[in-house]
This record gives sequence, structure tokens and C-alpha cells, in this order.
Amino acid sequence: MTFELRGRGIVPGRAEGEALVSRETISGWGGIDPATGTVIERRHELFGVCFTGKVLVFPGAKGSSGWSGFFQSTRLLGTAPLAMVFTTLSTKSALGAVVTRVPAVSELDRDPVEAIRTGDWVVVDADSGVVTVTSR
Repeated sequence: MTFELRGRGIVPGRAEGEALVSRETISGWGGIDPATGTVIERRHELFGVCFTGKVLVFPGAKGSSGWSGFFQSTRLLGTAPLAMVFTTLSTKSALGAVVTRVPAVSELDRDPVEAIRTGDWVVVDADSGVVTVTSR
């Protein structure tokens, strides 16, 4: 089954890959290891899971403004996600997407965390604000 979500492109570009979905917000400082692209927040549902080369689908950023710096480090270290799809647009998540330089879409017509499952194939077209999902 294939379906589309329509929203607002935050960072232009197009990427596709396997989805990694979190129902929980993600912390930058203390929540991820930029060197490995792994979630290291002990009580997080994705603890120990690597987002490198995945389309990261999550509600948004949590924590301080340092969030964007940690995600920028993933770009510099080659461990960034392929794209970001997030539910709630905030200055932290928007700046994080910009400095990570990956296509990003938010403010979708459906909650992406509810609509997309880990393992689904996702095409993020941030130029048009369309996220195409093929269920696994």
C-alpha cells in the first residue's frame, strides 16, 4: 500500500529510504552520539538504534538549543539521517534540519508518527512538501 502525506518543506531536496520512527521527541545534547548516529538517551524507545542512512520520523526536538549543533555534527561526521519528517515545527527542529542539510518536511496533513512505521519505504520531496510512503 502506498499513500502520501502533504505538508510544508522546511529544507529543500529529495531523499528516499527506510523509515525509522520514534513516538518520542529526540534530544540532541546527551541524547544522540553524533560520531555513530545512535540514540544514547537511556530511557528513549530508540536507545541503541542508529539513524544513519534512515529517514528519521519523530515528533520533534527536545532539550536546549544545542540540539542543532549535535545534528550538524552528524552531517560533518557522515552519520546524519537521509531526511527528517517531524510533527511539530519548532526553532530547534527547523534549525537542526537546516544545519544537517537533509530534506525535511513538517506540518503534515496527518501525524507522520501515526501514519508511518519503522521499515516503511519513504520518499521525502521537501521541494513540494510531499512524503510518499510504501508500507512494508
